[in-house]
Amino acid sequence: MELAHSLLLNEEACSRLGEVQKAEFIFDWLRYLEKLLLATSRSDVKEKQKTLVEQLLSLLNSSPGPPTRKLLAKNLGILYSIGDTFSVYETIDKCNDLIRSKDDSPSYLPTKLAAVVCLGSLYKKLGRILGNTFTDTVGNILKAMKSAESQGRYEIMLSLQNILKGLGAAATPCHRDVYKAARSCLTDRSMAVRCAAAKCLLELQNEASFMWSTDLDSVATLCFKSFEGSNYDVRISVSKLLGTVLAKAVISKHPGAAASRQSIRRVSLEEVLELLGTGFLRGSSGFLRASGDMLKGTSSVSRDVRVGVTQAYVVFISTLGGAWLEKNFAAFLSHVLSLVSQSHLKVTQAQTDAVCSRRCVSFILRATIGGLLGEKAQIAAAKDICQGIWKLKKVVDAVMSDGNLETRLGSTDVAASQHMLVCALQELGNLIHSLGTTAAPLLQDSSAGPAVVGHHLARVLLLWKCVFPVSPKDLETEKSRGDSFTWQVTLEGRAGALCAIKSFVSHCGDLLTEEVIQHLLPPLPCAVDLLTQLSSIIKTYGSPLKTPSVVYRQRLYELLILLPPETYEGNLCAILKELAADLTGPDVQVAASTFLLPPLCHQDDLLLLSPLLKETDHRFIEEQLLLSNGIACGSLEYDPYSIYEKDVEGDSVPKPLPPTLSVISSAVKLFGVVCAHVGEAQRLLILEQLLDSIKHTKGARQQVVQLHVVSSVSSFLKYVAGSKGNLGPEEMRRPTLALVMGALESPNPLLRCAAAEAWARLAQVVNEGPFTASLAQVSFDKLKSARDVVTRTGHSLALGSLHRYLGGINFQHLNSCVGILYTLSQDSTSPDVQTWALHALSLIIDSAGPIYHIHVEPTLSLIIMLLLNVPPTHAEVHQSLGRCLNALITTLGPELQGNSTSISSLRTSCLLGCAVMQDNQDCLVQAQAISCLQQLHMFAPRHVNLSSLVGCLCVNLCSPYLLLRRAVLACLRQLVQREAAEVSEHAVMLAKDSREELTPDANIREVGLEGALLTLLDKETDQKLCRDIKETLNHMLTSMAVDKLSFWLKLCKDVLAASADFTTVTCVDTMQEEEGDKGDDVPVLTTRSDDKSHLFTNPRWTTRVFAAECVCRIINQCENAHSAHFDIALAQEMKKRDSRNDFLVLHLADLIRMAFMAATDHSDQLRLSGLETLLIVIRQFATIPEPEFPGHVILEQYQANVGAALRPAFTSETPPDVTAKACQVCSAWIASGVVSDLNDLRRVHHLLVSSLTKIQAGKEALSHLYNESASTMEILAVLKAWAEVYIIAVERHKNHKQPLKTTTCSEESVRNGSCSSYGLLDLVHTDLGTLSRLWLAALQDFALLTLPSEFASQLPIEGGAFYTAETSENAKLHYNNSWALILHATAVWLTSTGFVVADPDEGASNLSRPVTPTSMCQGSSSGATVKSPEDVYSDRFHLILGISVEFLCSLRSDATMESITACLHALQALLDVPWPRSKIGSDQDLGIELLNVLHRVILTRESPCIQLASLEVVRQIICAAQEHVKEKRRSAEVDDGAAEKETLPEFGEGKDTGGLVPGKSLVFATLELCVCILVRQLPELNPKLTGSPGIKATKPQMLSEDGSRLVSAALVILSELPAVCSPEGSISILPTILYLTIGVLRETAVKLPGGQLSSTVAASLQALKGILASPMARAEKSQTAWTDLLRSALTTILDCWDPVDGTHQELDEVSLLTAITVFILSTSPEVTIIPCLQKRCIEKFKVTLEMKDPMVQIKTYQLLLSIFQYPNPAVSYPYIYSLVSSIVEKLQEIDKKKPEDTTELQIVQEGIKVLEALVTVAEEQHRSQLVACLLPILISFLLDENALGSATSIMRNLHDFALQNLMQIGPQYSSVFRSVMASSPALKARLEAAIKGNQESVKVGIPTSKHTKHPGKNSSIQLKTNFL
Repeated sequence: MELAHSLLLNEEACSRLGEVQKAEFIFDWLRYLEKLLLATSRSDVKEKQKTLVEQLLSLLNSSPGPPTRKLLAKNLGILYSIGDTFSVYETIDKCNDLIRSKDDSPSYLPTKLAAVVCLGSLYKKLGRILGNTFTDTVGNILKAMKSAESQGRYEIMLSLQNILKGLGAAATPCHRDVYKAARSCLTDRSMAVRCAAAKCLLELQNEASFMWSTDLDSVATLCFKSFEGSNYDVRISVSKLLGTVLAKAVISKHPGAAASRQSIRRVSLEEVLELLGTGFLRGSSGFLRASGDMLKGTSSVSRDVRVGVTQAYVVFISTLGGAWLEKNFAAFLSHVLSLVSQSHLKVTQAQTDAVCSRRCVSFILRATIGGLLGEKAQIAAAKDICQGIWKLKKVVDAVMSDGNLETRLGSTDVAASQHMLVCALQELGNLIHSLGTTAAPLLQDSSAGPAVVGHHLARVLLLWKCVFPVSPKDLETEKSRGDSFTWQVTLEGRAGALCAIKSFVSHCGDLLTEEVIQHLLPPLPCAVDLLTQLSSIIKTYGSPLKTPSVVYRQRLYELLILLPPETYEGNLCAILKELAADLTGPDVQVAASTFLLPPLCHQDDLLLLSPLLKETDHRFIEEQLLLSNGIACGSLEYDPYSIYEKDVEGDSVPKPLPPTLSVISSAVKLFGVVCAHVGEAQRLLILEQLLDSIKHTKGARQQVVQLHVVSSVSSFLKYVAGSKGNLGPEEMRRPTLALVMGALESPNPLLRCAAAEAWARLAQVVNEGPFTASLAQVSFDKLKSARDVVTRTGHSLALGSLHRYLGGINFQHLNSCVGILYTLSQDSTSPDVQTWALHALSLIIDSAGPIYHIHVEPTLSLIIMLLLNVPPTHAEVHQSLGRCLNALITTLGPELQGNSTSISSLRTSCLLGCAVMQDNQDCLVQAQAISCLQQLHMFAPRHVNLSSLVGCLCVNLCSPYLLLRRAVLACLRQLVQREAAEVSEHAVMLAKDSREELTPDANIREVGLEGALLTLLDKETDQKLCRDIKETLNHMLTSMAVDKLSFWLKLCKDVLAASADFTTVTCVDTMQEEEGDKGDDVPVLTTRSDDKSHLFTNPRWTTRVFAAECVCRIINQCENAHSAHFDIALAQEMKKRDSRNDFLVLHLADLIRMAFMAATDHSDQLRLSGLETLLIVIRQFATIPEPEFPGHVILEQYQANVGAALRPAFTSETPPDVTAKACQVCSAWIASGVVSDLNDLRRVHHLLVSSLTKIQAGKEALSHLYNESASTMEILAVLKAWAEVYIIAVERHKNHKQPLKTTTCSEESVRNGSCSSYGLLDLVHTDLGTLSRLWLAALQDFALLTLPSEFASQLPIEGGAFYTAETSENAKLHYNNSWALILHATAVWLTSTGFVVADPDEGASNLSRPVTPTSMCQGSSSGATVKSPEDVYSDRFHLILGISVEFLCSLRSDATMESITACLHALQALLDVPWPRSKIGSDQDLGIELLNVLHRVILTRESPCIQLASLEVVRQIICAAQEHVKEKRRSAEVDDGAAEKETLPEFGEGKDTGGLVPGKSLVFATLELCVCILVRQLPELNPKLTGSPGIKATKPQMLSEDGSRLVSAALVILSELPAVCSPEGSISILPTILYLTIGVLRETAVKLPGGQLSSTVAASLQALKGILASPMARAEKSQTAWTDLLRSALTTILDCWDPVDGTHQELDEVSLLTAITVFILSTSPEVTIIPCLQKRCIEKFKVTLEMKDPMVQIKTYQLLLSIFQYPNPAVSYPYIYSLVSSIVEKLQEIDKKKPEDTTELQIVQEGIKVLEALVTVAEEQHRSQLVACLLPILISFLLDENALGSATSIMRNLHDFALQNLMQIGPQYSSVFRSVMASSPALKARLEAAIKGNQESVKVGIPTSKHTKHPGKNSSIQLKTNFL
């Protein structure tokens, strides 16, 4: 194929190829040439032009196929438009000669057609350059048309269209001739010719004004004629022509000169509507004939004409546009409704006609009002419709109120207006629904069903039972009673009951327990009995019972289909007989296969049949053409019950069929089920009987019976196959086979389709290889011998279906199958046979999978050959070819990426096939092409030209064909998942390059592909397509929004702003006055009157909601991108660096504006989205500081906007869901802390107050507009919002009281905060009384709703405080969303009252009625016993505890973090005050249960914040237990004051024995929990893991911040445990606690810079200190054991130090030394003074004193200082004796080695401090010695006046320090001082020199030396060691 890629055709390469390859080669060359010509320079083209023209013309003579001739013509046009034009006339002459040729042989036809196409292309491209030749050409073409066959006529029409397009006004001389020719073609018997003629005339009317003036009537009549017998494509094309011409007639402004000529007449709107009306009412016949028919009472309008005219109405109005419709709406509405009024008797006389006409009128209204008008105009239209309805209703009411019902006048009036009313009401319903305002919840509410029925079930079951007679005997007596009327009523009643039962079974599955089913069953046998008696009842009482009996049958059948067959086992045979009678009975005269068979055919096979079965935009009206004229299409009056059935197809109005048809449909379904469950003998009998019934009928009747029987058998086979059953014995096969075989050769294609499906199902059910083979053989034989279309199509499909269900598994006939189908698919005499054969082939390719590989090449070349040769008029063949190609591509799959020659040629062929299909005129073929390219792109993306594919998709984005649009979007959706940016760029490039080719509707050039998709989303009505568009946009947004931020935000903003009515919105100035105007943020809400015309006009609310959702998604995407998106300072800096940088925070003003626009819209859905956006903005941007105003945040300047966005949501008429959302935003805004000024806070707070007032009335007083659960939602949202605000207010208040926590606040914000923290709490405080009651009521509701189902009987019958019993299921959802914060707030409130003060408002309730069913939340309710405050508190305490435990003990996977943390915080708050702690402390089981629950939470939730919160609750529980034990000990001591201490009972866990029982012990449960936390963070603590309980040498590790906090919290809890135990109990747990505490110390003692301790080490030391200081260590009963254990612990710490097994651990000496010090200082002396331990400890201090690390030395001195100062000499003296000498030595050495930096200086200072401390603690006799020792050292640090000037700052500091200390010591120990000075003159001299030299500095030096006393490092260390 590469040889084909050159400017000139490689004739040599071409001649070497076979026929098929040659055609492929030429087509490929022409495709390449088209691209090449446009890219080649003009001079190069001219150089080769002559040869090229010759080559192209020689191809013209070689009979090219349709796609080739089209491409050839296109290339000729391009060639002449680029190169020279002098030889063009010669070319035109040649073409004309070819057309004139007398050769009529089929082989010459392609050349003639090619010449016609070439002429069209040349004139289209070169236009007026060829002006003088066109009359001859047109004349010649028109002459040729007279003798042309359909293909010729088709091409001539399209060619004329191109000629007219190219010449424009210059073609005027030929207009009339062309018009005449096209008129005849418009009623051609070939549908393709009609379409082509319509296109030609559409082009003609652009210039030929007579078409829309003088000849308007005849054009209209012609179009009406064209609709007769038309297909869907013709109706689309002709309605477009008619609508356009009529619209032109209405709006044309005639130029002056033309107007003076008489030939042009002005046409008024009334005339045009009259014309269309005539077509609708009378069809294509003239007025006279129609009126004659009316008199005779025969209908003259066929449905296809009426449907065509309906589409023309829509085109007419759409062409005039929305603005025009708005102006002329009244006239339009009255005209359209008049089409079904009684004045047009014919339309509404027959029920069938009336239904069809109504459907057409509804369609016109929906397509125009729903499709063209913006929302405001739609609201106006709805008002107009309401007025119309009102007028019609008055007429009806007047008649109905007239006593004399026989009044003749009245009844015609009612009849006159009823159909108009139906249409008007339906459109009104649609409008309200689509406007999606408050009506939406009414129309789509899920609260019905089980929730409501459950309460009335017993009565309903009884009612159903009573409707039917109890026994067969009663039924017999019934039959003899009553008359026709009573039977009519009885049957209707019973049918109604059956319908109710059916609804119950299908909608209330949850209630269908075994017991209920048993209650449901008794009426069934009676109902079946009545069914069998119906025929005799009708005989007795006459025909008025016919319809009620049919309805009764249908209802019973529908119910039985839903019930499991076991429930009516006893009646199976009786039912089967009735079904057989229904299916073969004489009642139904018309074969309505189109509603019976499609469900029984395979969906893919329906593509073979009428395009009407496919989905189109006109499905609503086109559907009626499926039914023959005698059958009415579905309509609501046939089955009013269908209103509440959920409609399957998503139609706005249900369309049930007439009962006579729907009963057959139900009978067919039920037959499948019943036949599968009866005995085999019975089954065989019934099949034989059905087969006979077909044989015994004739003609049309036989067709009906055959249809019903085959449908039933298909249904049976489908059911058996679906339930994996089998057919039964062999004799069953014969009748089944005979039935299906007969249908396979039926003239009805739909029946053949169903039969082929049944044929395959039969093989599937029998499931035997030989049987399947015999079925295939039957088809082979038939196909070989038969010549008729019916047999060949039926059996082709049968082979395909066999493959589909049995695949390549047990099928050996692949080769013969493929061979036969190859032959059939080339039968050009019958396009039908080709279509079916190719479709069957596609099924075989699909199901054979890899086995098909050997056939791939021949199949592909067959497909390409056919694609290149089948005439374009046979679109259905091309569609089947497309399916085959798609199947082949799927079979090849990823192999298509290969590079071998064979694969590469297969790939080229596939691409070529796609190209041919893309050029086809038929939209479904184009759709196939796109899905083939989509497959190719999936398997071999490198080989698909993305640019041209995207181009093709953009062109068809707004195609009038639904299936093509779906294909486009399915493909786009796939492309953007991989390469969104490339797709977007290609689309914009193409839009810029192309001049006119792209769709006019999608403005890609301006708004990109994304904008075009948004526009399409706004116009699109098909739900599947809308989903695809949204998905595509979401993929694009995900991959591109961050990089194209401004573009995406502008798109969303344009959509949101397009319909916001900003002329009414006052500008909210967002600036605070004092901030002045910042250039960046102009006021956010400027009016939009000055904007240029908008890219999006009046988008629907759904589109705007989607845009708002996109904004939220964009924010979310930015969250995962660069941090600068949420940091304004960084963003501005990066923007300065590179102006292309773009960050979200820079668009904050836009985000707020968009949220504001959406939140204040008139559409409730959009308001919700706007508020959600605002919420996200607040959450994301609340904490971002404003760099220009320190202490402020950037959101502060938007306070006014937030307030303005929220205000409308709190008006009285706002729907509950909007108010609920607004409450959430309010609370988030207040909680965010953005607003610090009290007055500003008040504004938002005021909104919450208003909502609180509204909900206080409770569930009764709220609007009845909404479902009760809506009021529940609103009340709970308000309460939740208040809860959040209250919690925040209390937190701020706390933090403010403890300013340590708010270290980050600047002074100013603290000042403001003071106002807001107190202020906010004050604001909330006023409403706390009311709130607390409502909160408690809500919590009680929640508690009731979460009870397990077995307690349902105990629930209050009328529901709770805020929900009704019927809506309890729905209400649960709302309670689930809000209970947690309400619980937290209630707990905080109860804490604030301390549980001890009775409510000030207790009893004096502000509510209009008691809030809760119990008196739990009020002091007293009428007549109830008054509870003591203790009981009230107890109830509240248990309510909060109960809800928390219930929730935490079984956390569902969907439990939110918010709920869990709120719940834990509630427990914390609860345990913050003494009273609840005493409740927990005194009830050990309760404490243990809580601990177990918390343990489970910790195990199942990894989140550190949840685990920390849980640990805090554990700590509080232990504190409560401690308090309880203390209290018991205290009271026991008081009581037994006189008794001896010995006899006091032991309190605390472990009692006298020390045993702790798991499950019964609080301490044990706590230990389990703490171990769980510790071992998770430090697995080395688990002896099982480390292999031995001994110390294992592992490197210490630093934990994460979260890990450290968790470990620290666990250690705090461990240290508290001994206090909960008795002395014996404490002995039991001490080893574990010490092991864990020391273990943490050992595992985390990491060396940190500056000698700091890690937070876990600090925590373990703190815990150690707590344990060592425990009173248990000194209690008589436990002291000895504790002492032993504590010595062991100290030994363990000392062992950590010494390397074990020679391995050295890198532990932090300071940590270990501090631990030793803690032991020395915190235990009783006998623990540490035993010599062996004391010696080792002293040794450690000696070692560390000698260490090189200065920080270790400093810490050692500090620790020694604390030991030396220990009051007990027994502890401190040994250390003093052992270590003083070495300290003094070290200090004396300093004279030689001076300190060089601050740390060395600090070592000296700390050493001196130790010596000074020794001086103070020393006994009197030793003190003078020590002072004498200290003074020389200090004096040695002094400098004289000379040295002082040149000294370093370190030495000066040392000098100052020494001097200051000397000044203090001198006076204190003056005698020693003097004697030392006297004994050493050198010292004295040095001191005097220093004092003298320092005389001036001393004044300054003394204050500075205060600073040197505590250098910076020291302070932090002191803080760290405050546990000493």
